[in-house]
Amino acid sequence: MSSQSEKDLSCPVCHDIFKDPVILSCSHSFCKDCLQLWWRDKQIKSCPICKTIPLLNDPPRNLVLKNLCEAFIIKKALKASKKSEPLCSLHSEKFKLFCLDHQQPVCVVCRDSIAHKNHRFRPIDEAAHGHRKELKELLAPLKVLKMNTEYTKREFDQIAESIKVQAQQTEEQIHEEFKKLRQFLQKEENTRITALKTEEKQKSQMMKEKTENLNRKMETLSETIRATEEQLRAEDVVFLQSYKAAVIRVKQRPLMEDPQLVSGALIDVAKHLGNLTYNIWNKMKKKMVSYTPVILDPNTAHPQLILSDDLTSVTFGGRQKVPDNPERFDYCKVVLGSEGFDSGTHIWDVEVGEEGFWAFGVVNESFERKTQAPSGVWQLSLKDEKYIVATTPDTYKYLPVKKLQRVRVQLECDRGKLSLFDLDTNTLIHTFKHNFTEKLFPYLETKKKPLKILPVILKVDEHITPQSTGF
Repeated sequence: MSSQSEKDLSCPVCHDIFKDPVILSCSHSFCKDCLQLWWRDKQIKSCPICKTIPLLNDPPRNLVLKNLCEAFIIKKALKASKKSEPLCSLHSEKFKLFCLDHQQPVCVVCRDSIAHKNHRFRPIDEAAHGHRKELKELLAPLKVLKMNTEYTKREFDQIAESIKVQAQQTEEQIHEEFKKLRQFLQKEENTRITALKTEEKQKSQMMKEKTENLNRKMETLSETIRATEEQLRAEDVVFLQSYKAAVIRVKQRPLMEDPQLVSGALIDVAKHLGNLTYNIWNKMKKKMVSYTPVILDPNTAHPQLILSDDLTSVTFGGRQKVPDNPERFDYCKVVLGSEGFDSGTHIWDVEVGEEGFWAFGVVNESFERKTQAPSGVWQLSLKDEKYIVATTPDTYKYLPVKKLQRVRVQLECDRGKLSLFDLDTNTLIHTFKHNFTEKLFPYLETKKKPLKILPVILKVDEHITPQSTGF
């Protein structure tokens, strides 16, 4: 740093490098103690340079200037230390030796002193070279740790970003699914309201017509009664002259049918409201609701696997940018089901292709996901147009079956059985028997064609619970 810079960093009062500098409202800076000393005997506290009266009696610290001064002092000290070679504090001699016992530099006088009697020494350059090598070796694992930490941090950053993307995509899909449900319900509501309005219109029109007919009959009867009563009030001769015609007229009117109330005239409320939600649910189940016993977990999928929006099918594609989280497969092109099983009976159906390579079945929860691990898997696969059942690469069997399209997997955890059925021929393909000791997860693996978990047929019984079809 130049002398001019040193001057710029000096207090105008004491002419030394600033110590705890403060800044006045006029922009001039001073050491805090120098300024207080300057103001001590003065009634008006003004700037020592420009004489401006400051706005604050307790001016703020100038942290920028303080940092500059400290940096200047450190640099000046380092520069001075480079110019002067360190000397032995006891003998004022240069350090030319290194005491291996005390692990410190010494001079030639120290070597012959009682304090270093029978000690081992090395020339200072040899000792420095050896200790530098040793320190570098100790530093190497820290550098590796730093690299691993940086890699992990990048993965954390990617996971954090993926969390946002997953949440956004999942939210959009939830909105879309509920939109479909709302559209279906709105359509059903409109259909049922239309049916109600139609019935109301038809029955209202019927009642209107019947009421109009009754009104006409009432007018006719009223006219007959009026005319007859008028005749009854006439003179005897006049009455008797019209008596015969009046009797005929009155006797004819009772031949009209008595008015009857109409059956079924009211709105059939029970038809419109009876089991309304159940009927809508049943219709919804048939048209737009499906139940799939195995849902795939996208967080386990190999980066080259692409899952459908409903998480029931998987296909092979280009490598995607996804986090390398511990659950994800990195070696096998595998995706797991989202739920593992360790008790009970579980059934799911898989739709397969007739070419390429694919495999599916179950794996242990401890199945290695980052490297090849041949144990803990029970699978059916297609390879080189041949169907194979296997538990490890060394334990496999070719099956005498052709053109599988739909395969049922039936896992009986408590009985230690995993059975495979050809759904199109209703025949058993193979049964694995094993004493399962871990939780088992369904899995799919493909390198070409898509694999799909099929929805089950929902049956409505007295318990209203979904069931899968069985043999």
